[in-house]
Amino acid sequence: MRMPLRTLDRPPELAGVVEPEPNAAVPAALKNGHTASADPRAGEDPAPSGASAPRASAVTVEQAIGAQIREQRKKLDITSAELAATAKISPGMISKIENGQISSSLSTLTALASALNVPIAALFAGYDDQRDCSFVKAGQGDLVDRRGTKSGHIYQLLGHSVGSDMVVEPFLITLTEESTAYSAFRHAGVELIYMLSGSVGYRHADKVYELQPGDTLFFDASAQHGPEELISVPMTYLSIIVYPKE
Repeated sequence: MRMPLRTLDRPPELAGVVEPEPNAAVPAALKNGHTASADPRAGEDPAPSGASAPRASAVTVEQAIGAQIREQRKKLDITSAELAATAKISPGMISKIENGQISSSLSTLTALASALNVPIAALFAGYDDQRDCSFVKAGQGDLVDRRGTKSGHIYQLLGHSVGSDMVVEPFLITLTEESTAYSAFRHAGVELIYMLSGSVGYRHADKVYELQPGDTLFFDASAQHGPEELISVPMTYLSIIVYPKE
């Protein structure tokens, strides 16, 4: 049974305002972004991405420094107690620093950098807000040799990933009258084919898909795949390969 709300100790301007119960259902109006707050943005998810990928989390400078100190310590294969002794800092302080729980003074960071035998700037490396981005003008993709090159397949590399746990390789692939079919590709990761021009019978495992401009094929690249029937040439298609970095 719900107990009546007490308002005796509340400010006059809040008297009579009913507070929601914990875990109470959110009214539909609030779900649609309508709130009682004076700020119309209150309650809304800032800068929606339009995708289901998780939002990139912001890293504080304390967390970035702590992560770098832990990484450098592990490279030296020493314990936090050994680092604390060398830097003349308490083990408890080292733990808090590595977990990003406190802001360290310049003298503390200098002592830690000296104990780790790295420049103090190295401790801030993780805070550099660098995100990969590559820009390639039309027709200026790098020509690269791949397994299909011997079959007359022309590969233009349209970008590359740097510093990520995943490798992303986007190619613009062109097949001409001189090209021959080759459907014995097999590699790690997943691949997406987006047909731009021409027509091809593209094999994946035991099936062949006829791709026309605008068609997409997405598949596990560990199965045998590749263009098996060159129906209409010249043809171009976008190939995006994604696999974990070793």
